[in-house]
Amino acid sequence: MLLHDESPTAVEEREKAFLLGTYARTAFHPRSGKGARITDAEGREYWDLLGGIAVNVLGHRHPRLIKTLREESNALLHISNLYYHPTQGLLAERLVRASGLCRAFFCNSGTEANEAALKFARLANPGRAGIVALNESFHGRTMGSLAMTGHEAYRAPFEPLVPGVTFIEPNDIPAVEAAVSETTSAIVLEPVMGEGGVIPLSHDFLAAARRVADRTGAILIFDEIQCGLGRTGTLFAFQQSGIVPDIVTLAKPLGGGLPLGAVLTGAAIEGLVKPGHHGTTFGGNPLACRLGLAVLDEIEESNLLDRVNEIGGWFKDQLLALQSRNPSIVEVRGHGFMWGIELDGPAKPVVAELLNKGFVAGTARDNVIRLLPPYVTPKKAFVEFIDALEQVLAISVSRSKEKAA
Repeated sequence: MLLHDESPTAVEEREKAFLLGTYARTAFHPRSGKGARITDAEGREYWDLLGGIAVNVLGHRHPRLIKTLREESNALLHISNLYYHPTQGLLAERLVRASGLCRAFFCNSGTEANEAALKFARLANPGRAGIVALNESFHGRTMGSLAMTGHEAYRAPFEPLVPGVTFIEPNDIPAVEAAVSETTSAIVLEPVMGEGGVIPLSHDFLAAARRVADRTGAILIFDEIQCGLGRTGTLFAFQQSGIVPDIVTLAKPLGGGLPLGAVLTGAAIEGLVKPGHHGTTFGGNPLACRLGLAVLDEIEESNLLDRVNEIGGWFKDQLLALQSRNPSIVEVRGHGFMWGIELDGPAKPVVAELLNKGFVAGTARDNVIRLLPPYVTPKKAFVEFIDALEQVLAISVSRSKEKAA
């Protein structure tokens, strides 16, 4: 049986019968793709402006990734982390040299990277349990990462969680100065908050967090799982502010579509992590690390950061122009290829209409359209998206007026 030929109805019925209902699925059945395009089970094409939620930065079926997969299929797909294989060290060197930090640890996902970061912060601050995080932040769904996720709806069903977390408002400098003390183990921030609605943290706020971390000895952790590896126009989002954290966590695009997370550690963690302190069976396997090298190679050799900056700056202007003529848009936020379009009403119906028009987009919270397109997305896709969004918002406003009447 060719699984890609399975009918949408059969796929949905089987999932309903056998899968746990952890996702509210959209009735959308992508089957193949190329570049920034996705094709569904009926053969209809869409612009993919969500990129697997920031994963597919090289789009679909990228020739470099396909070549790498073919080459590595003849080598070891897995080897225990008790032994050496060359690609872990090569990828670690690339990330360390690019970030200016000291060392790397590889895992399988973003939430695992954040769990490891919390453990490393505890090693740096034994006996100190306090964590300062932000309201509306998102750091993952395992118990430690969930505890510092600043959205109560995610946390409440699973409490009690890891204790000692204090939540403050994003970009509130007096709040971070007041919240961090000598009992604080870690300050955990996303330089651009993705799930929270694409909220960039100001350079002044990041600088204040660095100051209070230096004053108290708290470990400053930047979660760049969604905003890192080129998404905002620099390889690391923190490079735009000049504020260097003690730990950076990465995942999403790093493995080229396969699960791969990383923790980059700075001087504050040097010499603290010993054999047995942490580990993983699958993290940093040869295939995922080889794909990670291919992603970094393509970003560098094809000048994709320049592309993200150039098109991202132009797209920002287009979004602001659309906002100026459409009162349904409350605010436009983001950098590069990471955008949040805040609406004056629910975003999900708008995203559903965009899908009908051939655009895959996402949401953040209730009223934000979230865009995380591949770095290879052509300008044509953004031009067509602006036109489609304007049409959808006009229809939405018209329907609202009809209901009011």
